[in-house]
Amino acid sequence: MMSGFWILLLVTGERLAELVHARRNTSALLALGGRELAPGHYPLIVGLHALWLGGLWLLALNKQPDVAWLAVFAILQATRLWVLATLGRRWTTRIIVVPGETLVRNGPYRFMAHPNYAVVVGEIAVLPLVFGLWRYALVFSVLNALVLAIRVRAENAALSQVDELSRQAP
Repeated sequence: MMSGFWILLLVTGERLAELVHARRNTSALLALGGRELAPGHYPLIVGLHALWLGGLWLLALNKQPDVAWLAVFAILQATRLWVLATLGRRWTTRIIVVPGETLVRNGPYRFMAHPNYAVVVGEIAVLPLVFGLWRYALVFSVLNALVLAIRVRAENAALSQVDELSRQAP
């Protein structure tokens, strides 16, 4: 069975690859005339995720995973890939609004407004549970809820601008 080391190595690699992908997409969106909205909370998101993953490296490194929770985490990763595939070049870790773009309403966005955040909520809770760290899962779930409350409010405001502009277009 895979130890905590290998699971954390895979998750860390995934996160780093996503940051590179997000940075490329952000640059491309800005080059298309996009602008970033509400960047002030972004360091909170980065800090929370860095602390969460760093703490797991300290606490779960040599632990054996619970296979059932690991399966739940794998489902979350498949859902994450669905979100990324649906958004394509528009997926980024920042809130970027590009004039003339319309909101994505296909893929998982048919079912909910913020499927990426639903996945993140699950990941923040489930990965610690893979290693039996329920208190860690609880603490970071509460912290994540506080940060996401700020983020979702900011993103909804930005998305309402996009939606309103697309309705006004001829």
